[in-house]
Amino acid sequence: MYTRSWRAVSAQDAVGTPSFVSDHGLWSQEQFAAAEQIEADLEHIDFVRLVFPDPHGLARSKTLTADTFRSVLRNGMNFSPGPFLFDTGHAIAVDFLGDPGLGVEELAGAGNFILVPDPLTFQLLPGTQPRTAWVIGDEYLREGTAHPLSSRAVLRRLDAAYTAQGYSPVIGLEVEWYLTRLLEDEPGNEGNGFGLQGSAPKVAPLNAGYQFNLDARYDSVAHITDPLAQHLSALGLPLRSMEHESGPGQVESTFSPMSALDTADAMLLFRTTTKRWCAQRGHHASFMSQPRLAAFDPSGWHLHQSVRDNATGRNLFAAEGPSNGPSAHAKAYADGLLAWSRELFLLSVPTVNGYRRLNSRHALAPTRMDWSVEDRSVMLRMVGGGTGAHIENRSAEPCANPYLAIAAQLFAGLEGLGGTTAPDNGAPPDAATQHVPQSLAHSLDAFRAGRAEQLLGRPLTACLTKLKESELRRYETWRATTGADDGQVTEWEQREYFEAY
Repeated sequence: MYTRSWRAVSAQDAVGTPSFVSDHGLWSQEQFAAAEQIEADLEHIDFVRLVFPDPHGLARSKTLTADTFRSVLRNGMNFSPGPFLFDTGHAIAVDFLGDPGLGVEELAGAGNFILVPDPLTFQLLPGTQPRTAWVIGDEYLREGTAHPLSSRAVLRRLDAAYTAQGYSPVIGLEVEWYLTRLLEDEPGNEGNGFGLQGSAPKVAPLNAGYQFNLDARYDSVAHITDPLAQHLSALGLPLRSMEHESGPGQVESTFSPMSALDTADAMLLFRTTTKRWCAQRGHHASFMSQPRLAAFDPSGWHLHQSVRDNATGRNLFAAEGPSNGPSAHAKAYADGLLAWSRELFLLSVPTVNGYRRLNSRHALAPTRMDWSVEDRSVMLRMVGGGTGAHIENRSAEPCANPYLAIAAQLFAGLEGLGGTTAPDNGAPPDAATQHVPQSLAHSLDAFRAGRAEQLLGRPLTACLTKLKESELRRYETWRATTGADDGQVTEWEQREYFEAY
């Protein structure tokens, strides 16, 4: 049987620039070695999902044929900047037709950027047919410098800052999320559009909840979570446990400590894979903090952190001598987190919905910006002793951008270790300044007025401000129009976050 041969004249519309990686010195020797191995194995792969985290921490991707990826691997690929311009409801928040106001010329007219795969993140997704791999990319401007709106680049810079000081951050994930059963397969597109999210998936809880860690409660989710755990382990993720939390079908997943970049990459893959895995089995996983469902308890993301001295291998947070309390380094790091917490809180709790958790109605959520030993009512909890000593920040919501949330912690902690976080005056804080922010509006005000540019740079600070202003403006307009009670989770929040996150 005769089959016509279709011959592409050029792949330049798809790939970035020939020899882009080599010309701009973007990879380490380890990455080049990994790329050679990938190229040798591509004949056994059908598709590659080239992924990057947008400013909201959501995975954006293109699915490439293996043959296309062979060219893209070293040349990069042109990507639209749309994910930098849309808020959580897909409303255009950054004016790309005029001057975007971010100081990034390539955004004018929505010009492409170049996404370069990081070979160290390449992995086959187990059990897929066709055979599909996943790889995370780094965003670059066309002249070869890191894109100023890249959240992964922010975390890379922090990692380098720690290395320059002879330190290595050690991060542990503890993530709560909801598993529910889908009641129908309608896409929820009615009323959908730019800035108008359609109906949230209709779901049913898997149990009644409110029997913390009860073995029988776990039995009701195990038919999904047990094979999911095996799948996550097959991906190489260092999963430690699946536990049933308080809410109906609320699950907590914990992971062994990792490096900072590995932790953020793992969180991106974990959330994306979990949602996909559950959807394929007629269930819905959501990392929205407080779903609008009867008797659902809010979910949090507890970020465990310590710092290792590279010269000695010692945990800097472990106290020397007979003391069981935190070390001087741990206290300094915690002081840094507290000094910067209000200005950078937006990066840990970035949605309207995330603030539903942070009030006194929820006894196990942090209410005070303080640190203490083994106290769950404060933002920073000093945990463990000896080599396992670490700080647990309990403030984040599970859908936060992992790169920015972790970078904010590392930045503030390093400032503390450097002794540069003394308060402006010696007056004791009042109750209002000690309480964690109670709304996105409060956090956004502090973010705008603060020093976030020192961490993020001016373009990303301005971009996040515009994205959050758009999200908040749409919420407040909807609430004013409908007269909805702001004291309860709203239909707007359910539409905005429950499916996407």
